[in-house]
Amino acid sequence: MRNREPAESVDRSPRESFITVYGRMPVLEVLQNRDLQVDKLVVADSARGENLDRILDLADRRGVPVQHATAHRVKVLAGNGKHDQGIIADVVAPRMRNIAEFARDSQSRRTSRVLILDGVNNPANVGMIIRAATGAGMSGIVLPRVGSPGIDPLVIKASAGVAYRAAVIWARTGAESAETLREAGFRIYGLDGDARRSLYDDRVFAPKAAFVLGNETEGLSRATAALVDEWVAIPLEGGVESLNVATAAAVLCFDLLRRKHAPARDGQATRPPKRPRR
Repeated sequence: MRNREPAESVDRSPRESFITVYGRMPVLEVLQNRDLQVDKLVVADSARGENLDRILDLADRRGVPVQHATAHRVKVLAGNGKHDQGIIADVVAPRMRNIAEFARDSQSRRTSRVLILDGVNNPANVGMIIRAATGAGMSGIVLPRVGSPGIDPLVIKASAGVAYRAAVIWARTGAESAETLREAGFRIYGLDGDARRSLYDDRVFAPKAAFVLGNETEGLSRATAALVDEWVAIPLEGGVESLNVATAAAVLCFDLLRRKHAPARDGQATRPPKRPRR
């Protein structure tokens, strides 16, 4: 019998509610953006010099609490000992949640479209996927803690800041998230260039669908691939064998958006046709 870790709690941990930004210029930029809610700053006791006075003055004017800690503690909180520069900011991410919370909330929805990133570890790709998926109205983007870079400054930059307001869903692994969503009524689709089904055919995807994107070199993990209900290919021409994972994600997400607004013959129309004026 396979030993399973306890199911992820629906209760959200603090790390699943905030995006931690580190470094003086990134923290200053966050404080200057009035559209972002900053929960608190943590400053190293030894921090001195460039931009620190500006940061503390702006935090005071915005009413942002400032905590002080040892330099070691700040490095631990930042998760990056080389670039924290003695300061971090916890930015509220209002749509961020964990997989158990998302699965529970999905019970009340008729339709839902989710991406699962399985082993996608390049921050630039993750950021671009977050931006595309959010722009296409996807219900969520699952980022496993294992094999994912998390939401770091490179991800935030590649997402053009969209990561702060994106529907990011945390899980332990890609396989765990696929299993949890399957139990919640989702059909799991995997992208594979050799799949028989084309993304562009007329068949309808399940109302609740999770699409798994794997590492460009290794594809999906075995554990995740074993949970895929159906494989889908993006047709390519011109002798091109594959797409960058961020490009593939964008193609997928915007084709799903096209289907959402397509005529009824596509089987997934959400808007009734306009009545002619008399």
